[in-house]
Amino acid sequence: MTFLALDIGNTRLKWAQYASPHPDAELLSHGAEFLENIDKLAEGAWSGLRPPHQVLGCVVAGDAIKRRVNDQLDLWDVVPQWVVASESEASLKNGYDHPTRLGADRWVAMVGAYHRMLSQGAPRPMVVVMVGTAVTVEALDAEGKFLGGLILPGHGIMLRALESGTAGLHVPTGEVKLFPTNTSDALTSGGTYAIAGAVERMVQHVTQHCGAEPKCIMTGGAGWKMAPSMTRPFELVDNLIFDGLLQLAQRRFTADQATAWVA
Repeated sequence: MTFLALDIGNTRLKWAQYASPHPDAELLSHGAEFLENIDKLAEGAWSGLRPPHQVLGCVVAGDAIKRRVNDQLDLWDVVPQWVVASESEASLKNGYDHPTRLGADRWVAMVGAYHRMLSQGAPRPMVVVMVGTAVTVEALDAEGKFLGGLILPGHGIMLRALESGTAGLHVPTGEVKLFPTNTSDALTSGGTYAIAGAVERMVQHVTQHCGAEPKCIMTGGAGWKMAPSMTRPFELVDNLIFDGLLQLAQRRFTADQATAWVA
């Protein structure tokens, strides 16, 4: 009963195969591929995998990318499921104005973060941060209601915007400094502190709204870059999307099997 989890972002497809669709399942294999190379998965990285019985994916890269991934999944006799945010699932309640318009990656990350928090102790409010091509900063109350979130550009988008819109500026290889004294450091520091400031502001909002300081969890490929510049304690989690997919898969596929038995 192997399970394949797919996290398809704006830049890369990350995959992980587990022994079963369960949060405590053994990780059998994992990998990542840039989107321009995903048409080689079936004959490459996936060719040696055990055939999965279930596939659950989270995709933000668009329908064209999803179709290309579906073509690669034809390697096995399996029909993938793709996450779409809903009004409620896995103990979370979706406070978005139009729940299905919430990005699937944001929803899945919050599911993973909330259940991670529950496994560590008493329920508390949360701020969930994903640092990738874009940055999202989400707010959850202690009962698992998504209160709302911020979206802002990631480091790369910020720097490319400045490069294209400002004469004489080029994408830097600078460092984060308290008082930058050259253009490269000024640009890198500005982008980093913009993200850190957004997180700080959301922590303040959640603390005021919920009457308790939230637990902060950060994930994403560029999360480690933010660590030295954060003003609040936070937990850095590498695979929060996979954690969320496992939580959703446990409920979805267990329910499907129960329905099949009744039928």
